[in-house]
Amino acid sequence: MMKITNNMNILIFGIGGVGGYFGGKLAHAGFQITMIARGKHLDKIKKNGLQIESINGDFKVKPFLATDNLAEVTAPDLVILGVKSWQITEVAHQLKPIIGEDTMILPLQNGANNVEKLLEIFPKKNVLAGLCHIVSFVEKPGTIKHVAFEPRITFGEIDNSNSGRIQQLKSLFNKAGITNLNPENIQLEIWKKFLYITTVSGLGGLTRVAIDKIRESEYLYDLLQKTANEIKLVGNAKGIPLTDQDLEKTFQIIQNQPSGTTASTQRDIMDGRPSELENFNGFIIYQAEKLKISTPVNKMIYECLLPMELKARNI
Repeated sequence: MMKITNNMNILIFGIGGVGGYFGGKLAHAGFQITMIARGKHLDKIKKNGLQIESINGDFKVKPFLATDNLAEVTAPDLVILGVKSWQITEVAHQLKPIIGEDTMILPLQNGANNVEKLLEIFPKKNVLAGLCHIVSFVEKPGTIKHVAFEPRITFGEIDNSNSGRIQQLKSLFNKAGITNLNPENIQLEIWKKFLYITTVSGLGGLTRVAIDKIRESEYLYDLLQKTANEIKLVGNAKGIPLTDQDLEKTFQIIQNQPSGTTASTQRDIMDGRPSELENFNGFIIYQAEKLKISTPVNKMIYECLLPMELKARNI
């Protein structure tokens, strides 16, 4: 069983809003953290450390190692993936040479099939399932800004067993002051988050307005509800026990979002960057085709956004 010590070798791959915040918290608690970053962001972290500006209090950390070269990294005990869902497969191939027999890989990005992507490359024993709740982003090179939500990591074994390493990971997050949850059904929790983020991201990217503006339109709000219902249908067909209560909770969250709120995928689309469109609405329509389920609203959103996505990827 893994022992929680400050000498644990923890690798954070991707120092954006998610990896930067949680990696920063772990480094602040005294753990040996290696951060994989790039460009000016990496240069600032190397020179000045990583600054976290948080609604819970600001702090600065110096990682054990900050680099863009995995050849400098020894086999980690734990890898936390802070990249986007569409980057998972490429990153997994890069990581493969340094993954040891007992290395744990914990994906925290949005998306319903990140575990499946990892299992195509790594043995099941290396892969955990996870997600997180946080609103944070790179404010400027070397600085992560956390602006909303009590940051939380939800994680578990793929088979939902309460293993020794899961208990140890819980101790790790507790020691770092990271709110965490090991649920009875990690797949259900992943799909609950997926239900919300896919519902708001695509239509947000298409309308290019904040959630409150979509809420104010009877027509657009109806489209949101139809999007969510289609996602629930696909999830249920795949054995995920999403309920009508889960739909209600999703729309409670949507109703409670402050004015001006946008999803990160929506911001990527609006800024002309590659987005998670394929992993969100695209994933739903491809799964629906396999399952012979009709998802016309997700299909419409996906096809309308696809030309922008292809342009962002120079395809």
